[in-house]
Amino acid sequence: MGGPRGGYLTEEEKQNQPKVTGALLRRVFSYLAPYWKQMLVVIALIAVSSVFSLMPSILTGRIIDEGLIGRNMSALIRLILLSLAVTFGSSLIGVAETYLNTWIAEHITYDMRGKMYRHLQKMSQKFFTTNNQGDIITRMTSDIGGVQSIITNTLTSILSNVITLIVALLAMFRKNWILALIGIVIVPLFTIPTRRAGKTRWDITREAQETNDRINGILNETLSVSGQLLVKLFGKEEREYQKYDEANSRMVKLNIRERMAGRWFIMILTTFTSIGPMLLYLVGGILMMRYDASLTVGDITVLVALLGRMYGPVNSLLNIQVDWIRSMAMFTRIFEYFDMPVEIENAPDAVRMPEADGSVAFEHVDFSYDGERQILKDVSFSLKSGRSVAIVGPSGSGKSTMINLIPRLYDVNAGAVTFGGVDVRKIDLADLRSHIGIVSQETYLFNGTIRDNLLYAKETATEEEMIEACKKANIYDFIQNQDKGLDTMVGNRGLKLSGGEKQRISIARVLLKDPALLVFDEATSALDSISEAKIQEAIDPLIESRTSILIAHRLSTILAADEILVVKDGQIVEQGTHAELVGAGGVYTELYETQFSKALAPVPAAQGDGVSEEGKAFLFASDTDPESYGNEE
Repeated sequence: MGGPRGGYLTEEEKQNQPKVTGALLRRVFSYLAPYWKQMLVVIALIAVSSVFSLMPSILTGRIIDEGLIGRNMSALIRLILLSLAVTFGSSLIGVAETYLNTWIAEHITYDMRGKMYRHLQKMSQKFFTTNNQGDIITRMTSDIGGVQSIITNTLTSILSNVITLIVALLAMFRKNWILALIGIVIVPLFTIPTRRAGKTRWDITREAQETNDRINGILNETLSVSGQLLVKLFGKEEREYQKYDEANSRMVKLNIRERMAGRWFIMILTTFTSIGPMLLYLVGGILMMRYDASLTVGDITVLVALLGRMYGPVNSLLNIQVDWIRSMAMFTRIFEYFDMPVEIENAPDAVRMPEADGSVAFEHVDFSYDGERQILKDVSFSLKSGRSVAIVGPSGSGKSTMINLIPRLYDVNAGAVTFGGVDVRKIDLADLRSHIGIVSQETYLFNGTIRDNLLYAKETATEEEMIEACKKANIYDFIQNQDKGLDTMVGNRGLKLSGGEKQRISIARVLLKDPALLVFDEATSALDSISEAKIQEAIDPLIESRTSILIAHRLSTILAADEILVVKDGQIVEQGTHAELVGAGGVYTELYETQFSKALAPVPAAQGDGVSEEGKAFLFASDTDPESYGNEE
């Protein structure tokens, strides 16, 4: 009979009905193709189960005529035992069919999930920044999970219902063609009240779901830490309660209406379904008593029983269009993701770089995220092996975008980026990224232990290697003070740690990777001044020993670089050392005066090598301002 939810399309579903084509159907059934042998067995089991499920109804006629009316005890016992055996056999076959059907569905969803996950892993960073994360997860979970329901319910339901109807009709016509015709005519009519009552329930259910969503929204907003604080600070407790009370009251009324609609539905259904058997009894009685002496009480009973068995399949098949549309819509949504092109992939002749010197060059690079607004315009510079460069500029000038082009998180629109003298588009992706280590401003730690997060960079790392990396990142003292040391849990996204602790673990993770090119993208911005100074002391020798790129807004970090690139509006507008740029009166001078030199202090000797006396005279305010010190430890 089907629930109200399954029998009706929402307005959105009606507007977005997929176009079912031969190509779409072939693609859908291509996932069934590897399991065609199992599907044939399922079809056979469904056919046998459907026939067996109707046998007790057919045997009922013989039990009445031969056993009861004929007063034949042996026949009565034999037929009853046969009916029980057939019922038991039907149940056993049903179990086997369910198991095999579920096995097929699970393996198909396993195939689809694996294919989808592998496909998503190949997508460029643009895909993840432009698509809603919730939608991506929904495609991976709910949509593909819905495929299992399609296979185990929709497809098998069609087969089972069609076979049941065919067998029931054949059995009815064999008994009496007149009563069989009456059954064919009246069964669809009895589904009308079912559908009308179901439509009413569905409308109420949909309205109740919208109200429930509103209640959940109010609870999420006002009972969260930040939301509750805002409510208290603005004194809006009563206002929020009124909003909640209004929605809650509406939900109560809708729940009552839905339950009463259900009762009316059951009453109407019970009344109409009883009319059919009564009509067959009436017509059958007239035929038996006046015209057809061969028609027995058992025959009429069988016909009534078979008619009752037809209600469910007919109603289900009348609603099958809705299930079919939903199924095709689900497959269409999944295929939309499968059909999204992989923008960043290996070239057919991609080369490996077992050894890389870390040198980088940008050659007249243009880049745009959307093809309209230009982010980088004719950017050219080179960074030789063992040298370091600091990239500075106003927010939104394209600094991080430049960094993202090196490991091919995005590809250039024009020009080229080379790594180790080779165009990055011609280098094997995994090999390219294995030689690049990036510490970003937004630190991400997986939910696990510190050890787990460190080993993500190098699975074969020894305890000694991890400890050495942690010492260089100035996080080892903190780890030693934890009861479980490296096996300390960091929590979801590292929420059990402070910002500085997370950042230093991420730095240790990159150091453990031991890349040829080190990139620090505002890596010390989340740290207090004391922690930053200690990390800076650890980073300085690394910068001196390998190729490094630093995006920074703190002068102490900038002064550690061999050269400074000044970026504005996607272009390199100035290039040189701090001493050369600070007095040039350009963009760097403006940045220096507004951001870099809000306080004066001597530059530590370790940072002053190779820097002019003028450059040594300044540090960032946050490096010397006592009020900027954090208390994160």
